[in-house]
Amino acid sequence: MPLALILSSFVAAGRIGGAAQQYVLAAHKIDPVLVPTVMLGRSPAKGAQGQVTSPELFARILADVEADALFGLVDLVITGHFSSPEQVEIAADALARVKAASQRAPVVLVDPIMGDEPKGLYVTAEVAQAVTERLVPLGDWITPNLWELGHLAGEKIADATQAIAAARRLGRPALITSAPAGEGEIGLLYVDADEAVLFAHPRLEHAPSGTGDLVAASFGAGLIEGLAPIAAAERAARAAHEATKAAQDWRAPELPIIALGERLVRPTAPLRIERL
Repeated sequence: MPLALILSSFVAAGRIGGAAQQYVLAAHKIDPVLVPTVMLGRSPAKGAQGQVTSPELFARILADVEADALFGLVDLVITGHFSSPEQVEIAADALARVKAASQRAPVVLVDPIMGDEPKGLYVTAEVAQAVTERLVPLGDWITPNLWELGHLAGEKIADATQAIAAARRLGRPALITSAPAGEGEIGLLYVDADEAVLFAHPRLEHAPSGTGDLVAASFGAGLIEGLAPIAAAERAARAAHEATKAAQDWRAPELPIIALGERLVRPTAPLRIERL
């Protein structure tokens, strides 16, 4: 059975962060191991306080996972939210140990969770700097939102052309969420050294949080299942649209990841696909 290591947040009552990614990966029959960086009852956007995982405990949990010889079985690593630069340093060291122990050449997917429009940074500047300097260079893929891509590139990005150029300057293949698309649309932008493809679908009002987390997990699942990266990106975009539309139809306050089940694995939601 494929194994994924997730280094991110745990939110008990929300379908966001690493907890949501566990369910997405499980739908793909990928065994998830979540090492939480922070534990909350609900989304911090709703006022939750929670408890940050201390660097000491974070390191101990990773050491226990390693002691069970799981580092050598990892197929996929997803890094997401971090609460302190010390956690980022521990994560970077753990990634090196996973790669050294691995029998499976794991895919490392770095979701540089730092901020978004209109608030900007919602982690400390020190955490954002640590993620930029320590984790992004270790990723086989990065999955920033448009604002995070601009922060990584040190510029404000207004359109898809600028986003493509910025991603290529960073030197990492990227899957960019909340990318500029047509009027009334929202896009997922795939960029590697040779190709750029926009996957767009209608923007839905009041969509639940967590679509970026869903996209990262769906894309990572596709890569270790052997899909071509562009095919994995297309499926992730369809899964995000499938989930947000279902949430709207069912009046669900959170992304209905569990209820969707197989529909996330084989989504049929329509997309507009444009090669750029």
